Amino acid sequence: MKKSYETVFILTPILSEQQAKDTVTKFTKVLTDQGADVVNVEEWGLRKLAYSIGHKTTGHYVYIEFNAEPNVVAILETEFRRDENIIRFLSTALDKFALEYNDKRRSGKFKKQTTETPVVA
Repeated sequence: MKKSYETVFILTPILSEQQAKDTVTKFTKVLTDQGADVVNVEEWGLRKLAYSIGHKTTGHYVYIEFNAEPNVVAILETEFRRDENIIRFLSTALDKFALEYNDKRRSGKFKKQTTETPVVA
């Protein structure tokens, strides 16, 4: 039975934009080759790390939400460990509340509301 998961991984900042996109494509292909359904992929871009990892202070963050069999997560994490461009990764299983939150977040219901008063002509 497929379960819902999300994973965030951090790529080394020395990669070019194209190399980063190729790496993201590589890992989404790992998931689809294992029969997973990729729900959402977000590239959050280059961000400052909370602490230095291997003398690096920034990293390219990527978020993937997917539905898969539980053994697929272990395969994905093995691939993360084999890739020297991955600084850190974290995969978590999602419960119904997290799924509901992610649906709202993707649909834009959490966008900031402007407090400006509309101008009436």
